[in-house]
Amino acid sequence: MTVMAEGEFELTEGCRLPVLLTNGEGWHWAEILGKKEVNGKPLFYVHYDDFNKRLDEWVPEARMDISKMEHPRKEQKTPKKEIGKAGTSSSRPCSPDPTLLNGSAGPNKKSSIGSRKRKLEEDQDLNADGSTTPLAPRQTGSMVAHHDDAVTRMKNIELIELGQFRIKPWYFSPYPQELTSTPNLYICEYCLKYVKSNKCLERHLAKCMLRHPPGNEIYRKSNISIFEIDGRKNKIYAQNLCLLAKLFLDHKTLYYDTDPFLFYVCCESDNKGYHIVGYFSKEKESSEDYNVACILTLPPYQKKGFGKLLIEFSYELSKVEGKTGSPEKPLSDLGLLSYRSYWSQTITEILLNLKPEEGNDKPVITINEISELTSIKKEDVISTLQHLNLINYYKGQYIIVLAKDLLAAHYKSMSKRKVRIDPKCLHWQPKDWSKRGKW
Repeated sequence: MTVMAEGEFELTEGCRLPVLLTNGEGWHWAEILGKKEVNGKPLFYVHYDDFNKRLDEWVPEARMDISKMEHPRKEQKTPKKEIGKAGTSSSRPCSPDPTLLNGSAGPNKKSSIGSRKRKLEEDQDLNADGSTTPLAPRQTGSMVAHHDDAVTRMKNIELIELGQFRIKPWYFSPYPQELTSTPNLYICEYCLKYVKSNKCLERHLAKCMLRHPPGNEIYRKSNISIFEIDGRKNKIYAQNLCLLAKLFLDHKTLYYDTDPFLFYVCCESDNKGYHIVGYFSKEKESSEDYNVACILTLPPYQKKGFGKLLIEFSYELSKVEGKTGSPEKPLSDLGLLSYRSYWSQTITEILLNLKPEEGNDKPVITINEISELTSIKKEDVISTLQHLNLINYYKGQYIIVLAKDLLAAHYKSMSKRKVRIDPKCLHWQPKDWSKRGKW
């Protein structure tokens, strides 16, 4: 038997080893990002290789195969002083100064983040093999680099209570540090104010005057309403919305400047008020005709058609503006799936409704015409047709062939879309923000 040196199997940040998955799918390699003690027993925060960060979790030593542990390389080891900012024995991350997020701090033009950098998002591009690769930061002013560090790599909120739901967050969000040590974070579903206890929330709800988002209701059909919120006029609500969204959006960096953005919040209404379902944000002025900056459907409402509803609504706004639009790229893995599905359904629907012209037994349409009819940018139309393998070259021209299996899949997916946008229920006039000074 080999005698191991003392401390050789010490589990520290940066170590890699197999961890038993909770879903019964066996062992998977993971990296230890943090450590804490609960009731005298150690728990380890792990990130699984090739898995999304939303699956990161705290696991006990019993679920680890210590015999296969790999020690961290020197250059990869996380400095302990970075994770000890909270002043506790746990390596749970602390939160940045909340004064940058609650509007109490004015712009600092000499700050390293710059006075005009905003609430922004950098997602990951989905490669052909399904893996994700972070892209370089864009220089458009709408995206900034977001580097993983000891603070942002670990979830800092265990549960949130929002209305009738208790939701487990997916990612880190820079809520005030004193609130991250509580078992639950309580959020008012109307104004999105966050408090530390249920009693505080009850007192707040007794005084809260809002029963819907603080903006203009520009769409209503049945019990679905969409409100437009100006990030300058309703700064605190917009910042609270960004904090909430950060719990479920990765690689998104929050800053206090929400002025350049509009927020479109989708709600379900009942006799108690309007309950937030999801939202998307949009730059008031976009040099690249982006019609969505970031988009989110809250977990309790996912897989119910609200994601596509929000996407459809963003394109309805583009139609009213007389423009073609596209979401900010790169898209996240879930974002890419949602948009590809929406583009595929919308474009296939257009092709199925085409009628042959006189003197031609086959319908004829151009890429530009599809783009004009749907307000989907030409590049997205082309990429969707290529993704569906619809474009073929035949006798000197490009033709589109709709296979039977594609049509069957299309009809099946369309039958699941119970909620759709009715353009007649949209009451909205676009503004020319370039002529409105400082918004």
